[in-house]
Amino acid sequence: MVADALYFGERKEHTSWCVLVIRDPKRKENLWWGFFDTETTFAYRSGRDYLEQLGYEIMSVTGDGFSGIREAFYPIPFQMCHVHMERLVIQGTTRKPELEAGKALLALARSLHTFNGDKFRRYLAMYIEKYHDFLNEKTINPLNGSSFFTHDPLRRAVLSLMRFMPFLFTYETHKDISRTSNSLEGHFAHLRDVTEIHRGLKRAQKEKVLHSILLASTIAPTQGKLKHVL
Repeated sequence: MVADALYFGERKEHTSWCVLVIRDPKRKENLWWGFFDTETTFAYRSGRDYLEQLGYEIMSVTGDGFSGIREAFYPIPFQMCHVHMERLVIQGTTRKPELEAGKALLALARSLHTFNGDKFRRYLAMYIEKYHDFLNEKTINPLNGSSFFTHDPLRRAVLSLMRFMPFLFTYETHKDISRTSNSLEGHFAHLRDVTEIHRGLKRAQKEKVLHSILLASTIAPTQGKLKHVL
């Protein structure tokens, strides 16, 4: 299964809310969804509990870096989406890095789908060894004497790779796990396109529209969901 959230509204203005979806990528079926103000462990746990009460046996979950997904589905095997991992690295390198260290790290992140776990870990270790001093270089503020990492965004990108390493190659030992949440990403793109057409809708109205679309990719909608729409 893949799990993720799609946000609407403006987070900076505190008007945002989201729809959480759990989807079977192989059957391209939405299994559960719910509307919440934000992503939480409780929200994802609600989806898990709902599916398990229906008799589903969840064998694996693929998601992004939000820790609430891992916590909600623990101890079910978790796969960190390779696309989201690459995006996290790009936050530190940019898409067109100028520094040699940034170019090397971006190239490494984009190789996730071509390397096995052992090879990727080896290359990341070589990268860290080569750029260790560069990544830990500090700059002194001449006004107050405080220091900060000179290349902090790049350093944080490396730390992200290290933090998610235990979840990047789960698929090697659990063969049915999807490496990415692309099935859900494509579905979300469709949801956003449709809702953009109806920009004037309030949240309650937009939820009904989303319900209708999500039901279209559900083999056996519950009476509760049908009642909500109809």
